[in-house]
Amino acid sequence: MAERGQATVELVAALPALLLAGLVALQLLAAGYAMTLADGAAEAGALARASGGSPTEAAEAALPGWAADDVAVAVKGDEVSVRLRPPSPIPALAKRLTISSSATARSAR
Repeated sequence: MAERGQATVELVAALPALLLAGLVALQLLAAGYAMTLADGAAEAGALARASGGSPTEAAEAALPGWAADDVAVAVKGDEVSVRLRPPSPIPALAKRLTISSSATARSAR
């Protein structure tokens, strides 16, 4: 008779751990996706720089709309660096996460 509600109690006890594990997995996926986007944006900016275009505009154009407010593009010589904040379900964590990527392309002068 004592085991009758045991499964319910175990589920209630394990549910916060399962939700936390899911939240961590979601955040890791978002950070990985943001890293891929930052790599592509830095490469697009470097290629634009090499061809005489605007690296900042090219890098920003290579990103999806949600990233417009969370991106910073820096240009030093032939190197284009992109810093991007990945989306996060936890606002306090979102302010601390930053993904950086840089690319260099030399023009054929």
